[in-house]
Amino acid sequence: MPVDPELLEILACPNCKTPVTLVHDGAGLKCGKCHRVYPIKDDIPVMLIDEATIEP
Repeated sequence: MPVDPELLEILACPNCKTPVTLVHDGAGLKCGKCHRVYPIKDDIPVMLIDEATIEP
């Protein structure tokens, strides 16, 4: 089950407060400003800076 669109509208990067978008076929949420990708585990976004990876 993908992330609820209503939830996606209110999620923001905890580092820079920028909205996030789905990437990797729904496996992560990416911040367009700081390029952090937050994983989605068991259909739950893990919005922890320590769990994020940085992608260009």
